[in-house]
Amino acid sequence: MDPKPLAIVDHRVTAAQFIPSPNCNDRPAGEVSLLVIHNISLPPGQFGGGHIEALFTNRLDATAHPYFARIAALEVSAHLLIERTGAMIQFVPFDRRAWHAGQSCFEGREACNDFSIGIELEGADDIAYTDAQYAALSAVTHALLQTYPQLSRERITGHSDIAPGRKTDPGPAFDWERFLDTLG
Repeated sequence: MDPKPLAIVDHRVTAAQFIPSPNCNDRPAGEVSLLVIHNISLPPGQFGGGHIEALFTNRLDATAHPYFARIAALEVSAHLLIERTGAMIQFVPFDRRAWHAGQSCFEGREACNDFSIGIELEGADDIAYTDAQYAALSAVTHALLQTYPQLSRERITGHSDIAPGRKTDPGPAFDWERFLDTLG
């Protein structure tokens, strides 16, 4: 199954809703050469509710759930969120540095936020991702590979791979073979 083509214009996915996050800044060298796949659910293991959007825009209500009290003050973001339905929300244009990877290293190079794009899948390490999410991730990855020449299939990784021991996402529920097969 070929993914539906997507367009990237001015470093934004045209099919994505754009909700700007303040949690970003300029890339030191402007380079985009790594794609990092993450997962997130707020509260953990629960989907919907707009809590991820609230976290990425510094509006998470610390009193809405006990877990939120621990994370509400974090200043984090991702470039793109793919919800369970396959709907996409872009928080940071791809030419800017989103704050998604934290302390990280890829192929000996530290500070992956400097040169990576972070895509969050609404999910959890041990809950299967949806067909709609795989379709959207495949489509956006195809568009990214066409738009940013330093990206390649070999430069797609999980958060767990660039922050081992600290992060586990996208977790064992993410079917890497299924995803990478769609890229050819």
